[in-house]
Amino acid sequence: MFDSIIVGGGCAGLTAAIYLIRAGWRPVVYEAAVTGGQIAVSAEVENYPGFVKISGPELAGKIADQARELGVEIRYEPVTALEVREGENSVITPSGIEHGRTLILALGAVRRKLSCPGEDRLTGAGVSYCATCDGAFFKGKKVLVVGGGNTALEDALFLSNVASDVFLVHRRDRFTADRILTQAVTARSNIALLLDSEVTEILGETAVSAARIQNRITGETRQLDVSGVFIAVGLIPQNGIAEGQLPLDSRGYFDAGEDCATSTAGVFVAGDCRRKPLRQILTAASDGAVAGWAAAGWLNEH
Repeated sequence: MFDSIIVGGGCAGLTAAIYLIRAGWRPVVYEAAVTGGQIAVSAEVENYPGFVKISGPELAGKIADQARELGVEIRYEPVTALEVREGENSVITPSGIEHGRTLILALGAVRRKLSCPGEDRLTGAGVSYCATCDGAFFKGKKVLVVGGGNTALEDALFLSNVASDVFLVHRRDRFTADRILTQAVTARSNIALLLDSEVTEILGETAVSAARIQNRITGETRQLDVSGVFIAVGLIPQNGIAEGQLPLDSRGYFDAGEDCATSTAGVFVAGDCRRKPLRQILTAASDGAVAGWAAAGWLNEH
């Protein structure tokens, strides 16, 4: 039996493992794909302390290397099911069943996509799902934001301080965002609203050069010359394996606060999979530190 099973090898999960092993406990990390999570698919990172600029894969590799050098065992296989129980948690993988005294779920969330031509091909080359991560790369350029909720409008306001022009595209005739954000976006002189519209194609050879927009009412299509397309149409938390065992909020996120504790003693959640106002590499690391420290504390007591 491991002292702690950590499901998810992103920044939150690896940080939790680092804190646990430094506290003298034996964790194991399960990762279904590649360590680093969202970092591993980020072209460049400029907002993580200590690095003026670093590629996402390089930063992900440094965090994973640090965990390995400390002795953390990382197993590259998916967890297909789990059983949450105080003091003895179980995870099921293609290799069998493993048990842990504590459990940390760092399952992450994936960005909801538009599923239009050009989106996947140009991700990281002008297509972004995080304005606060990548906005600085588009200083003085024209960009496009897709979405109508709080995140999309916050992204548009953030980008309007950097970009020369911001086009905000929403498929409905009104925003679902808070009124104060709607008023702020409407008042901003360099934000143009394109309502009842959707992006049908993102253009560019090696980087985004334009986007095709279609009005859903008239059918009219226009092409906008932009250097960046920021997609903010929601996140999908990857918490399905814990459904029915741990409380989720109305959007599917773990209903846990800043202490990362769940309703089951010795079970913690960390990173993008829990409810929180800001999802960044830094906040994932913070969650991982809290969850790892809390799991070590539970082990010390029991």
